[in-house]
Amino acid sequence: MLIRYIHAAFERAQYKIIDDEEPYYGEVPELEGLWATGKTLEECRRNLEEVIDEWIVIRLRNGLHLPGFCKFSNYI
Repeated sequence: MLIRYIHAAFERAQYKIIDDEEPYYGEVPELEGLWATGKTLEECRRNLEEVIDEWIVIRLRNGLHLPGFCKFSNYI
């Protein structure tokens, strides 16, 4: 179930280039405060995947809900 939630989050990811040492920036707007950067788009995507995973774990440990943009989020 979690992998499907992560994939659904990835489908909503938005990327842009910023003026930074790691110019690729990615975020999932529905997941407040969640973002990642990288020197390449692929590195940014890998970092974003890791951040999404950690974000889910922290929310679940603290008894917080996950945004319901995925049909499986009701089961997590």
